[in-house]
Amino acid sequence: MSGIIIVDKPKDFTSRDIVNIISHELHEKKVGHTGTLDPLATGVLVVCVGKYTRLVDMLTSLDKEYIAEIKLGIETDTLDITGNILKKEEAHITRSQILEAFSKFIGLYKMEVPKYSAIKVNGKKLYEYAREGIEVALPVKEVHIYDLELLSFCQNMIRFRCKVEKGTYIRSLIRDMMKYLGVLGTMSNLIRIRQGNFRIEDASSLEDIKNHQFKWLQAKDVLDIPIYTLDDHQYKKVSNGNSIYLDRDDDMLLLIYRDEEVAIYKKSDELYKPKVMLI
Repeated sequence: MSGIIIVDKPKDFTSRDIVNIISHELHEKKVGHTGTLDPLATGVLVVCVGKYTRLVDMLTSLDKEYIAEIKLGIETDTLDITGNILKKEEAHITRSQILEAFSKFIGLYKMEVPKYSAIKVNGKKLYEYAREGIEVALPVKEVHIYDLELLSFCQNMIRFRCKVEKGTYIRSLIRDMMKYLGVLGTMSNLIRIRQGNFRIEDASSLEDIKNHQFKWLQAKDVLDIPIYTLDDHQYKKVSNGNSIYLDRDDDMLLLIYRDEEVAIYKKSDELYKPKVMLI
């Protein structure tokens, strides 16, 4: 049993919980997700099953889109509403100030990752240091914010949509925007509405999965890669992991043989070489 499932992750479940549930329901050990969502967050979690776990790295690299909410006037240790409150004060900002802040963060910027995250420092996860009260230097990474759109602003709540590259912590983005505005604020809700071509309206609930009423997807359904159908001779080479010559100019090709997806090959000089094998 192999394929890709778009799950609408509910609140208070970890991404690992979802993987374990799918593994149990489908009686399949090879299950992996393609981008962690915090327990607070809901929405698109792409899960690969069976041979399609080999696509995890490719799918994790896809851009992501979220709808987030900020509760103004508080600051927590986890940078979201589930954490311990560190500070409280009234926040006085205007809609125009928020829009100005958004404009400053679109593009590339250097983000300090949250101390409550699974990033490893010296072989140990940051949240483990945080829980033990050990201070460590937090890694800084450059991320690309493609778009920020203010959806609503009412009293102490900001709701916005953001399109970002992989590895962007929305909690950290909110922290940095609040610092720019000179007010306190923390993430109170987060929904991932899209990852690459995966959209929340196409996602299955946990109940759907438990009832086996979900849609299996394949690579051709989710990756913008041209398809090439192999003949018998070409398939023999590909099945052995050999490079092949194809009279094509595409950077990558999804190779199919007798209606089965067998590999993704990438062009290098004059030959196509294995990138992901699906057999």
